[in-house]
Amino acid sequence: MGLNRIGDVLAFVRVADSQSFTVAADRLGLSRSSVGKCIVRLEESLSTRLIHRTTRSVTLTEEGRIFYEHAMRILGEADDAEAALAQRNEIPRGRLRLDLPIAMGRLHVLPVLQDFLAQWPDLVADISFSDEYRDLVAEGIDVAIRIGGAPDSRLIRQVLAPHHYITCAAPSFLEQNGIPRSFDDIQHYDKIVFSHANGVSRWRYKVNGEDRDVSVQGRLRLGNTEAMRDAALAGFGLVQLSAFLVGEDIRQGRLIAVMTEFTREEPPICAVYPTRRHLSPKVRMFIEEIRQRWRVGPPWH
Repeated sequence: MGLNRIGDVLAFVRVADSQSFTVAADRLGLSRSSVGKCIVRLEESLSTRLIHRTTRSVTLTEEGRIFYEHAMRILGEADDAEAALAQRNEIPRGRLRLDLPIAMGRLHVLPVLQDFLAQWPDLVADISFSDEYRDLVAEGIDVAIRIGGAPDSRLIRQVLAPHHYITCAAPSFLEQNGIPRSFDDIQHYDKIVFSHANGVSRWRYKVNGEDRDVSVQGRLRLGNTEAMRDAALAGFGLVQLSAFLVGEDIRQGRLIAVMTEFTREEPPICAVYPTRRHLSPKVRMFIEEIRQRWRVGPPWH
């Protein structure tokens, strides 16, 4: 199998990752039938079946699983070669696929991206917003900004900023109800909590050096953190939200932080990207742009 089959190898990997010819075709910008022909050519050249196809599922054969491991290395080497050459020019170009947390991405990453795109006119950004941890490798995402998350051996993480939660309320609410000093006090206040399926919300603190989660119930339950912030600004009650969401409001006096002596540090905000020996300029320089902008402290501090 020669270099003329590299496109077929890429199509095979995309089908294997997504377990769908249709999804693979969308990601490659090809028709479903074209992807199918790529797989047929590849199987014919290897004289073996790589994929089991049914009307409902796409699964790899044993030979397909073996070839997949080699195919990932082949494509990784090709990406490394392309990135190594691109680094000589140091010009970000092409499509940069980003996955961002909804509120944090809109408030704090998009302004950085706007300036980055203005600086590099040959670059196009394709952005998805999600508070879920998507599979970057399977979905072909170049880099994600994540808050915490489990380790993944396929991914590299670079710490960008610390993260913690702040319990706060509008001045008018605290003037009317007083300032809580303890966890017992909290239970007697109106609270704005995130709407979980099990109906239980937990606020996070550190007490005598130990992490403590406090179960809270709220009269106002919302499924969107920015809506929770708006409700707090309107004086509905106490709220606990990420510092990146309410930091500016606290600095401007629109909200007042309480029980700050119990604040605990959470897993940091990171840039996460698939393992590569050579990062393309578009990924490396975008991450560096954020690091430089946040070097003296993230904007919400």
